[in-house]
Amino acid sequence: MRSFRLSTVPAGLALAVGLFLSGCANTQKDVTAGWTPEKIYSEARDEANAGAWDKAIGYYEKLEGRAAGTVLAQQAQIDKAYAQYKTGDKIQAVATLDRFIRLHPASPALDYAIYLKGLVNFNDNLGMFSFLTRQDLSERDQKAAKDSYEAFKELSTRFPASKYAPEARQRMLHIVNALAAYEVHVARYYASRGAHVAAVNRAQQAIAEYPGVPAVEEALGILVSSYGAMGMTALRDDAKRVLEKNFPQSDYLKAEGVKKSSSWWRLW
Repeated sequence: MRSFRLSTVPAGLALAVGLFLSGCANTQKDVTAGWTPEKIYSEARDEANAGAWDKAIGYYEKLEGRAAGTVLAQQAQIDKAYAQYKTGDKIQAVATLDRFIRLHPASPALDYAIYLKGLVNFNDNLGMFSFLTRQDLSERDQKAAKDSYEAFKELSTRFPASKYAPEARQRMLHIVNALAAYEVHVARYYASRGAHVAAVNRAQQAIAEYPGVPAVEEALGILVSSYGAMGMTALRDDAKRVLEKNFPQSDYLKAEGVKKSSSWWRLW
């Protein structure tokens, strides 16, 4: 069998191959090799301001290694997390923020890191309102919302005077309302199909997990209706007394059982 040897390749072709390999080597050259950390950060910011998030992330990663142990490296890590969030890579953004929070517990940017972690997951939770147009809120959506809530709660508890705390508290309220409204949405669905045990379970879950939110009114109305439909008069009357005490003007007290009402659209 005849073997292939480089020496048998015509000189012109060998030269072309050499130039090609040289070109490939040049493409691997680190253009930031002679840059100062400040120069790298400036370029990263320019790319981020231009919306070139992937390029910005590359510069931030260079800076993390080049300026390790400095405040500038911490800033790069925070900015990288935001850039990852903007590219839609929420999992990586949360991982970057978790690492920052773990490594820099005394950082003056810690409150922002916790806020940003909440924001990343909040954005993943269907924007809070779009679930109204869908038939299902997936487990992933609910987990993201709950993770977001926990981050905002941590921020509000640990840094109550933070400039991000008022917004965090407002977002917490939206999350709780959204999750409670969804539980009631599911309970209403079961009740409308005569699956009263399932309806009762979801209504009770909404009341237990999200007390004090507007959706509790309809949850109690569903309990009154479903218990009545199942002939459980004592439980029905108990639910009705709670409804009367907390929502004396409720539409659900004006007729036997739960009125088919559009009031749930007014939760917000």
